[in-house]
Amino acid sequence: MSQPTIDIEKIKNSSDGSISGMASSAFNEVILNNPYFAAGGGLMLLGTGLAVARQGIMKSSGFIYRQLLVDLEIPSKDKSYLWFLEWMSQYKNRSSRHLSVETNYIQHSNGSATTKFSLVPGPGKHLIRYKGAFMLVNRERSGKLLDMTSGTPFETVTLTTLYRDRKLFYEVLEEAKRMALKVREGKTVIYTSWGPEWRPFGQPRQKRLMGSVILDEGVDQMILNDVKDFLKSGGWYHNRGIPYRRGYLLYGPPGSGKTSFIQAIAGELDYNICLLNLSEKNMTDDRLNHLMNHIPDRSILLLEDIDAAFNKREQSDDQGYASGVTFSGLLNALDGVASAEECITFMTTNHPEKLDNALLRPGRVDFKVLINNASDYQVEKMFLKFYDNDMENCKKFLNKYKELGLKDVSTAQLQGLFVYNKRNPQGAIDMVENLKHPNNKF
Repeated sequence: MSQPTIDIEKIKNSSDGSISGMASSAFNEVILNNPYFAAGGGLMLLGTGLAVARQGIMKSSGFIYRQLLVDLEIPSKDKSYLWFLEWMSQYKNRSSRHLSVETNYIQHSNGSATTKFSLVPGPGKHLIRYKGAFMLVNRERSGKLLDMTSGTPFETVTLTTLYRDRKLFYEVLEEAKRMALKVREGKTVIYTSWGPEWRPFGQPRQKRLMGSVILDEGVDQMILNDVKDFLKSGGWYHNRGIPYRRGYLLYGPPGSGKTSFIQAIAGELDYNICLLNLSEKNMTDDRLNHLMNHIPDRSILLLEDIDAAFNKREQSDDQGYASGVTFSGLLNALDGVASAEECITFMTTNHPEKLDNALLRPGRVDFKVLINNASDYQVEKMFLKFYDNDMENCKKFLNKYKELGLKDVSTAQLQGLFVYNKRNPQGAIDMVENLKHPNNKF
């Protein structure tokens, strides 16, 4: 097949002599009258040219993006994720069209409830202006990946700003962290296990003061002094090759103030509390060991009612023991090869006689203290605390208390009586006899 030729003379004759006329004629000759274009070759060439141009534009825009913009990705599993969302929910210079609601519901002991709604940035795009720089915030939720511990989808927050303003990312995160820590300042955070990790349970509690829990004379100071001595003896333990951990067992009848005193200890030391439920069905030896080795900094591990976790230990073929963890698993977690270092563990029980001697040996339980029912010392101190050092009525109350020969009265019962008669000491004196019946309602 012969190659098509371009008739120059034809182009000159059909043009008006001007350059534009010649260009028009050349286009008609080369494109419109060319058999290759007529057969589709021209369209192919045009398409190829457009594709090349499009690819060039995309590469150019990508190059410009990399040179001018910078991204910061914050995954939902990172601690700063919740800090940033809380910070952004309170940040004024933002534009959000997509919001999510977080409801904080608190049920009070008197039956009333407090509900607080917080509007936080939801999935979607948001715009904030921080220190003169604009940042695009994109919160994305995965439709396929789930957090197996909570069943919630994984999320990411991506911040985009000019490359020159990238240092502002650190300032944003630091400000979000300070805001989160300020909320907890002067408070005690209660952690509970959530899958393989510790998570705050509810809102941080106001610190409980040591003076708010009245134990028998000298008992509270004895325990506090021992804990403080342990905290400053890390070098002594390490130099002698002794595992740096200490276990405390508070035992005694119900309502004697064991758990309340542990909260007061945490408040005095500015520590948090990690509450671990050994009876949880999904608790295994491996998970227990993992949790005890990943306790948040400055936290006390609390195992309440330790006797109840293994009071029905029954061997089974496939699951070790019927309770959440095996007894040997607990012993190894407390004092095994893989047990945690720098750990303070408090255990409570109402029935110390049910505890296995293997659990009570030194290294697992190093300090045992009886927290008993109210002594005369505690009765007096509690009355004076509730009624502003009213010594006259206190003597009347104590005399009647002793005349009735009251014994085995818990501090919880006394507190119930005093709370019922908040501003009426005479009413408390008149109702002393009700303390004879532990289950009596005031």
